[in-house]
Amino acid sequence: MARKTITANGSMGSGMTIEVDCGNHRVVMDQPKHAAGQDLGPTPLDVILSAIAGCFGTIARYVAHQRKIQLRGMRFALEADYDPDGLLGRNPDVRPGFDEIRVQVEIDADLSDDEKLQLLREIERRCPVVDNLTHGTRLVSRLA
Repeated sequence: MARKTITANGSMGSGMTIEVDCGNHRVVMDQPKHAAGQDLGPTPLDVILSAIAGCFGTIARYVAHQRKIQLRGMRFALEADYDPDGLLGRNPDVRPGFDEIRVQVEIDADLSDDEKLQLLREIERRCPVVDNLTHGTRLVSRLA
């Protein structure tokens, strides 16, 4: 299959908002009111967790279809820890990103716990969001 390229275009909106057009959709990210935002949308870090949940669910549907598993549903509980001192520039020795992302997945399907765990591992292996987060995808940024 040929390689595909996806695009997104973003700009600063009012206050702390960032507006991004991706595909046929617009994502508005903001900061909470206590962080000088208007709370008009999720933070960029919230979007990362949301993207993992979205990717897990999408890939689960693909895998279930391919394996002829009746997947009635999935639920995701995600959490991650970070030290704000890194992103705020208060401490250059502190990493600005997450220390760890934890995902708890509930799978509603007629599978044993071992089969559900195998399904979860396959989802993790095939999820491009997880791949980008765990395999150090090269980032190339430049001035326009």
